[in-house]
Amino acid sequence: MPERKTNSVVFGDGEQPLYEIKANLFKGLSHPYRIRVLEILSSRTEASVSEMLADTGLEASHLSQHLAVLRKYGLVISERRASVVFYRLAFPQVADLLAVSRELLGQILAGSNAHSAVVAGLPALGAQS
Repeated sequence: MPERKTNSVVFGDGEQPLYEIKANLFKGLSHPYRIRVLEILSSRTEASVSEMLADTGLEASHLSQHLAVLRKYGLVISERRASVVFYRLAFPQVADLLAVSRELLGQILAGSNAHSAVVAGLPALGAQS
């Protein structure tokens, strides 16, 4: 099984206040396609790069850059098997975080007629895309 590594460049040396460390974690989440990749991975045990390319519609180079950021922030783990690279969530709490953020977003947008239909139409997390 691949080893989980904490990136001291991203998260500091442990001397920063917890709120700064948390802010760095959220930087790893701060792109729509990275959220989409994490949603894909939260819906299955693992996904190959080719599956994620099909699910996101991204070019390979762009997906690779987003996956590198997610690895750097410790959110995903990669594993090469022969010529195929598979990814999975590094921690199940990442899926929980996505679910909570979706619930919060639904509550925030509930008062907006323009957004209520969008929120109602979102697929359930954990559903295959």
